[in-house]
Amino acid sequence: MPLSDTRFSNNSVRFLISIEKHFMKKRYFFLIILFASFATVSAQNKLEKSKSELNSGSKNNSSSSSSKSSGKSSVDDDDIGFFGELFMYMTFGIFKYGLIGDYTNEDHLYSNLTPYPFYNGKSGNYENADTDTVQKTMNRIDIENKFIYNNSRLLGNHLEVKARPFQYFYIQADYRKLFEFNKVHNTTNNLSLLHLNLAYDRVRLEKFNLGWNLGASYIGNEVNKFGFSYGLSADYFMTNQISFSASQQWSRINGLAVNAFEIQSKYHRKNYFFTLGYERLKIATPTYNFITVGGGIYF
Repeated sequence: MPLSDTRFSNNSVRFLISIEKHFMKKRYFFLIILFASFATVSAQNKLEKSKSELNSGSKNNSSSSSSKSSGKSSVDDDDIGFFGELFMYMTFGIFKYGLIGDYTNEDHLYSNLTPYPFYNGKSGNYENADTDTVQKTMNRIDIENKFIYNNSRLLGNHLEVKARPFQYFYIQADYRKLFEFNKVHNTTNNLSLLHLNLAYDRVRLEKFNLGWNLGASYIGNEVNKFGFSYGLSADYFMTNQISFSASQQWSRINGLAVNAFEIQSKYHRKNYFFTLGYERLKIATPTYNFITVGGGIYF
């Protein structure tokens, strides 16, 4: 083969290889862009997925309830009466001593509600019943509002109100409004979540309180369904105007979990405070993690 033909052949091979590499780079670049776009779109549709699943409901509800109802007990009436009475006494004991407390032997259950935490420099939500105070508080309203942030596409707001008519029970309402911005389709999706509960502090110490709550949950927008709600909460108060609180709320709407976990720190100044914390929501299958910043006031 002539030398000129060999050079021409080598140049042709190099040219074809360079073209192939060029198209391979473009192919990889196109795949990366496609994957990123898919990930962005899927990440921007979590609220829509939550609402869709809550509207569909749990498919296992009807089958499990029908199978349970189809089964019949073969226990005698005497056994039912004995076990029913035993269950009644056990339930009463758990409710009285576990959930309510023994007011005969537990002095902390008579603790007074404070006007606001650290009003005297040391007490939290409660102070000892035998403490001599100038101002006896019979009722109080706590209002707290927080901005909740996941990223620039997913954020929202959390408003919490506690109405305390006295030191024993109080009513708590949590209203969350979530927004999700889809930059690909230039749309905004939103979801409203409400928890309304009757709450009771089982432990009422000067620097620590622990309680439970029962009530209802509600999802608005295109869902518009109610569910049963229950939860636990706790507050710990330090000596330098700082407190820590945590709560867990469980709920089921249309057979699916609607849960909320929250932990935060508070810095108190007279009857108002500032907060910094973290929230985790589970609405059907999707989960949402938020950083929270806000403040509140006591009336």
